[in-house]
Amino acid sequence: MPTGESFIAIHPAAPPKPALGAPCNGCGVCCAALPCPLSRLLLGHRTGTCPALQWRETERRYVCGMVTTPASFLRWLPPRWNAFAGRRCMRWIASGIGCDSDIEML
Repeated sequence: MPTGESFIAIHPAAPPKPALGAPCNGCGVCCAALPCPLSRLLLGHRTGTCPALQWRETERRYVCGMVTTPASFLRWLPPRWNAFAGRRCMRWIASGIGCDSDIEML
C-alpha cells in the first residue's frame, strides 16, 4: 500500500464526495478521515473518524452532531444552549462555505 493511503468506512447510501469548493452534500468523507479543529479542541479527538459524525437515514446524508446537538457531546453545555452553540459550531467548521476536503476517493 502506498504511503499516505488509508481507508475509511462510509455508509453505502452516502452521496458521492463533491468537488473541492462545491457545496457540502453530507458525504461524510472529511469527518470520517480526520477530525476537524473543532473536534480536536472540544472533543479531544486526534485521529480517525470524528465521534460527532452522525448518519441521518431519513436524509441519507451525514451531519455534524456538534452542529445539530452540541450538548450531546459537550456534557457541560446546557441543552437550552444547543441552538446557539450549534450556530457557533457551524461558523467554526465553515459550514456552508463549500467542500474543503482534498481527499481523493478510490
